[in-house]
This record gives sequence, structure tokens and C-alpha cells, in this order.
Amino acid sequence: MRGETAKAAGEALLRRLRRLVARAAAVKGSDRKQLLALLDDIETTRRGLQRECAAIEGEMRQATVRTTAIGAYLRNSQAGRGRRHN
Repeated sequence: MRGETAKAAGEALLRRLRRLVARAAAVKGSDRKQLLALLDDIETTRRGLQRECAAIEGEMRQATVRTTAIGAYLRNSQAGRGRRHN
């Protein structure tokens, strides 16, 4: 499971993205250097968020597998004792 530090890192990335969007709204279209720096920062933040999403997706997949295994174990244990599960 993701720890508190991983959760905090994800929250920090989202806060950074919000700041970058606000900064993008204030940049003038003629300031090429600032726009390039902003694009780079946004791309770096986007990659970080994608990594976080992939980690969460992996955890969700693992939780689904565990849930399925627990259900199979439950059905098996009830069948062994002669109970029926509706």
C-alpha cells in the first residue's frame, strides 16, 4: 500500500500543477523563454502525475486480485461445511 509520503508526493504534484496553470495564465505570449520554461515544468509535473496514477492503478489491480481470492476462499470454506452461499 502507498504510504503517507507517496500520498503527500501526489498531493504536492497536484498543487504544483495548479500553480503552473495559474502562472501560464499570467505569462504574455511574446515571452518565449518563460513559455518554454513553463512547458518544461508542466511536462515534468505531468510525468510525475502519470507515475502516481500507474502506482495507484497497480494497487487497485492488486486489491481486486485479493478480493477475488478472498471470495474464492470463502466459497470454498462454506462448501466444505455443507453451507450454500446465495
